[in-house]
Amino acid sequence: MKTTVLSFSLAAVLAAGSLPAFAQNAAVVNGKPILSAKVDKLIAGTGQPASPELRDRARTMLIDRELLLQEATKRGITQRDDIQEQLEQARLNVLAGAVFEDYVRTHGANDEELRKQYDKIKTQFGNGKEYHARHILVEKEADAKAIIAKIKAGAKFEDLAKSSSKDTGSAANGGDLDWANSSSYVPEFSAAMTGLKKGQMTDTPVKTQFGWHIIELVDTRDAKVPTFEEVKPQLQQMLMGDQAWQREQFQAMMKSIKDKAKIQ
Repeated sequence: MKTTVLSFSLAAVLAAGSLPAFAQNAAVVNGKPILSAKVDKLIAGTGQPASPELRDRARTMLIDRELLLQEATKRGITQRDDIQEQLEQARLNVLAGAVFEDYVRTHGANDEELRKQYDKIKTQFGNGKEYHARHILVEKEADAKAIIAKIKAGAKFEDLAKSSSKDTGSAANGGDLDWANSSSYVPEFSAAMTGLKKGQMTDTPVKTQFGWHIIELVDTRDAKVPTFEEVKPQLQQMLMGDQAWQREQFQAMMKSIKDKAKIQ
């Protein structure tokens, strides 16, 4: 009886001692453990809230990766010279990208370069005004003239826009184009619109590459141009996406590294 009790007690201790190991592993693939922490890290990288379904997908993905790695090893693929070269090249690409990102963070775009980008963006705000306009777009000049005559005779601009405009994006809203700066439109449209006074409509149809327009200016307001400091982070991102700037920065980085190196 004492022996039986002792056996059960020993089994319980051994079982309890093995629980933390199982808790640390999300799976064990052919004897190779996949840590739960790796699953947690993979889920965190998605930016999605953890859920049983997401955890199961992450676990499955890590199992598949481990199976592929084991299979590649079993087939001797990981030892092939061409594979070793590709792996080394991939490793170098990752490291080079990381070094470049770190360099740009510390030596990247200065305020002078960013202000040049800022000045370019400011031109998108046109003459410093925003315009609330609406229009009716038709294919023929004669149709546009007929619509202008109807509006002058008392027909509502919005009703005719809904029934006649081929600009489906604005027709449903009575031709309303909402607020925009003048540079948002093609030159012919912009010139006609900015020449109108509040509440005024073009007396003659306006020809553009899209067809013939009847334009009405609903209102104008001063455009709010963001300050340099407000858009500075976005300007830095824009430069990072400029390939010519990236090449220039990469060459500067390599020169800096070489200048400090001892090359024999």
